[in-house]
Amino acid sequence: MSNIIGNHLRITLFGESHGPCIGAVLDGLGPGLKIDEEKIKQAMKLRRAIPEISTPRKEDDIVKIMSGVKDGYSEGTSIMVLIENTNTRSRDYDAMKQVARPGHADYSGQLRYLGFQDIRGGGHFSGRLTAGLVAIGSILKQALEQKGIYIGSHIEQLHHIKDVPFSTDQYANQIQQLNEKLFAVLDDEIAKQMIDCIKQAKENHDSVGGILETVIYGLEGGVGDPTFDSIESQLAHAIFSIGAVKGLSFGSGFEMANMFGSQANDPFTIKDDKVVTTTNHNGGINGGISNGMPIVFHTVIKPTSSIGKSQNTVNFVTKQNVELQVEGRHDPAIIHRARVVVDSMTAFVIADMLCGKYGERWFVHE
Repeated sequence: MSNIIGNHLRITLFGESHGPCIGAVLDGLGPGLKIDEEKIKQAMKLRRAIPEISTPRKEDDIVKIMSGVKDGYSEGTSIMVLIENTNTRSRDYDAMKQVARPGHADYSGQLRYLGFQDIRGGGHFSGRLTAGLVAIGSILKQALEQKGIYIGSHIEQLHHIKDVPFSTDQYANQIQQLNEKLFAVLDDEIAKQMIDCIKQAKENHDSVGGILETVIYGLEGGVGDPTFDSIESQLAHAIFSIGAVKGLSFGSGFEMANMFGSQANDPFTIKDDKVVTTTNHNGGINGGISNGMPIVFHTVIKPTSSIGKSQNTVNFVTKQNVELQVEGRHDPAIIHRARVVVDSMTAFVIADMLCGKYGERWFVHE
């Protein structure tokens, strides 16, 4: 099993949902980057459970930087972040040692790890491990922001409810607003409708999913490579590493299936002495390389697998058909918590690619 991702920067992930701690190690970041721990706390807050629409499991998610940072600056050595698990209730999973929860990795994990995996809270398959990714992602977002590159996501769609789209002339302001919201929706009235939808799903012992729209604003053109190291392929690798992700598209994405080439192509023009495109159907990427326009992509987050309804499944040890009603503490939706994880992995990919282009010293604060 590989717990490492990255080329010039590398993240190593460790821990289990109900183990003593979780965390991550970041290698490859150069010395001298100014790191604000208050911004890490704010990022962790965005991932935290929200009363009424999230799991009752409440973790403080206090990030301890164990190495690599001194007096507020990166040392150029490995940065290790550690987060203790303080609110576990492992007895909820006693009945699931042999029974596969639909939508979960119980059965596939059994096949892969031969029964030695930690089933409590999903073990190393759990979304709990994304807390370490958010802590590391916050550090890299700070590095990017010091260079004028900003990343933000909104809940474009929850179940059947759609948010208003990004305004192309307001990306910077809207990203800033979204990064301060616990529930990242551009229209506050639509946010209320989405929250009501989540509450209704919870009352029905069910769950809902949706789509996130992410924007990378301020990235220069010329970043990326064709084919295997394209921006799309690197982002896809990272974003699909988030367990709840089931779809990804760039720019107009699947809508391009309904277009002619004359509609899907983005015409070039000169504006303020810069080369720009008049539309952005390709999401700021041509040939795997950034063209200087905002990079836009969409991520499908599936409905939470753990629901209170009775479901058909199997006991994979006795080979019997059984019914299962999942007990324990679970989210009726995770999309509002997943958006900061998507932002964090996006920051990692862009920072990794920029380190490849300019070297580790490019992020040193000036």
